[in-house]
Amino acid sequence: MRAVVLREPGPVENLELKDLPLPEPKPGWVRIAVKAFGLNRSELHTRLGLAEGVTFPRVPGIEAVGVVDHDPDGVLPPGQQVATMMGGMGRTFDGGYAEFTVVPRGQVIPFRSDLPWEVLGQVPETLQTAYGSLTTGLDLRKGQTLLIRGGTSALGFATASLAKDLGATVFATTRQQDRLEILREHGVDYPLRDDGDIAKVREIAPEGVDAALELVGTPTLPDTLKATRVHGTVCFTGMLSNQWMISDFYPIGYLPAGVRLTAYGGEADDLPASVLQRHLDRIAAGEATLGPAKVYAMTEIRQAHDDLEHNRTAGKLVVLTGRAEGAAP
Repeated sequence: MRAVVLREPGPVENLELKDLPLPEPKPGWVRIAVKAFGLNRSELHTRLGLAEGVTFPRVPGIEAVGVVDHDPDGVLPPGQQVATMMGGMGRTFDGGYAEFTVVPRGQVIPFRSDLPWEVLGQVPETLQTAYGSLTTGLDLRKGQTLLIRGGTSALGFATASLAKDLGATVFATTRQQDRLEILREHGVDYPLRDDGDIAKVREIAPEGVDAALELVGTPTLPDTLKATRVHGTVCFTGMLSNQWMISDFYPIGYLPAGVRLTAYGGEADDLPASVLQRHLDRIAAGEATLGPAKVYAMTEIRQAHDDLEHNRTAGKLVVLTGRAEGAAP
């Protein structure tokens, strides 16, 4: 099979497309014929040497979509469409940047959809994180206001779509003026240009927003906290800035009085199969949007990673393995 191998942390040139033996699943594991995989900041962190517990060389990739190729226990039938994510993929064992991947059955989520693989490839990890951030992280309710700091990321678009379906009013930020309209086109009620002082959201929501999702990281977190009302909640989920540590953290001086700070990071079992299926069905019916995406071939993995690192595109970056001709079965 063909697979992308990261021989060691470093520049994009350390990503190499190689021929590897077909992996064999042991009991309790499943081999998936990968049709597409999304790129994530986590894999960028791995390539840059910022991730802990990774051994090299390694096939990266914390998510993939495809079909079951072999389940030695006979639980999942061959050809069943599935998504998989997290659980050590691309870190402690080889991940989704390959034509085939072998993962524990517990992190395999079955679904059925006629959407093209390049669309399906945008969904799993982004949806899991958006859903978990809104439910576990923020407990967002109908009628509340939500601020998304880093709105033109794939996670930002997915969160906006879920929040609108829930009945929330959505504010979302971008640093680029020409992306404000993209946010508006994808359902954001109040697109905001991020000039470092997003607490100006109080001009629209005088008491501050009910909930805020921090996707940029620690550099913008203090300003996001200031934009949130007393007894409102900020959920720290993303690190687009690649900065996640707070130096000399003094809670009383750092946190505005009465504003709650939480965090979210989930696994495959935090995304119920019913939630994944409903989201795919809504996309197919035109009731939900994923935001923009850019699609690459496996031979373009270095360009894809370079684009990810330098934030050249809005939305999700997806790679087709070459086994994904046409629509999903």
